[in-house]
Amino acid sequence: MATVLRLDGMGAATSPARAAAFGGAVLRDAGWREAVLLTVALWTFVAIIYLPILFERHPSATWRSLLLDEATLCVSMLLAMPLFALYRGTHGLAAGPRTLALGIGVLAVSIVQVCFDLLYTGLIADTVDTAWENLPTDLSRAYRATFNYLCVFGVNVVLFQLVTARRHELVQAQELAQALHTAQHAQLAALRYQLNPHFLFNTLNAISAMIVTRRNEEAELMTDKLSSFLRASLASDPTELVPLDQELSLMEDYLEIESIRFGERLHVEIDCASDACAAKVPSFLLQPLVENAIKYGVAPSREPVEIRVAGRREGDQLIVTVEDNGAGAGSAVKASGTGVGLQNIRKRLAALYGEAGALSLEERAPGFAATIRLPVRD
Repeated sequence: MATVLRLDGMGAATSPARAAAFGGAVLRDAGWREAVLLTVALWTFVAIIYLPILFERHPSATWRSLLLDEATLCVSMLLAMPLFALYRGTHGLAAGPRTLALGIGVLAVSIVQVCFDLLYTGLIADTVDTAWENLPTDLSRAYRATFNYLCVFGVNVVLFQLVTARRHELVQAQELAQALHTAQHAQLAALRYQLNPHFLFNTLNAISAMIVTRRNEEAELMTDKLSSFLRASLASDPTELVPLDQELSLMEDYLEIESIRFGERLHVEIDCASDACAAKVPSFLLQPLVENAIKYGVAPSREPVEIRVAGRREGDQLIVTVEDNGAGAGSAVKASGTGVGLQNIRKRLAALYGEAGALSLEERAPGFAATIRLPVRD
């Protein structure tokens, strides 16, 4: 082989299993940390809004009285936690029973809060600030306070639902993205390993023929090169992007194996422009094209055939061409672009680059050229 190598540089749950899975997702999405932060934020906002009412209630009081009154909101935050536990615990119920259970829970913690407020007012008046004796502790205050707490604790539960739903959407989006990535990886792996096995069969047949004709040194050399090439092929990640010069080196190894079969009938030129060598391409993307050039260009010909593999840049695009000047009868089959290898190249380009990646085929007289265009990734 005469080689010139130039490197210039979901629907509604209808089954118990599905319901259990949905319930598990809700429990996972309803996190205690978010509930605590949300509750602290809500009741801090209530404390700020409540300040004018406190100034009215304690017209001549010091800041100590105001802080003592605001301190009851810490109890409100603590009471919101059993509400969140109830919210999590009723995730498996239907909407009606769950709403009823949460309503009863809101009413219960509101009554507990009001009872605490009344007892707290009496305790402060007796032990800390006698001015608190003027604060009402009758049922009229209890009714008003209960209504206010019902509203705020109700908002607290609604916020639990909103935040949980939002987090569930984000988790679902992440899982969907991961599933799509996994599916794409599996698709690329399948395309990568769906190589035409005739190369392996032909190589093994050639090695067998060499052994029969006692060309043992050539058979040993071909076996070593085949082993190295297959090892590199199986070890490569189907979704990995490799520098173009590395891909071209692998194609040179492949063509060296074929050169042992075809001898002087195969000439190879590999040319990589200096500004294109570092650009990334999918691993083993060129192998089907080079294999086609061997199968349809070199194998049917009795005259020497040159295969040229070249890479260059045009702006933000990488152009890689595999061409031969063979006059084999199979060039029309290549031009149709219906081979498995060519289809796989197109699918890999579409999966990785969308419409930005393309494979074009051109029949020449003599010869054939395949050109890949894809975005430059350095």
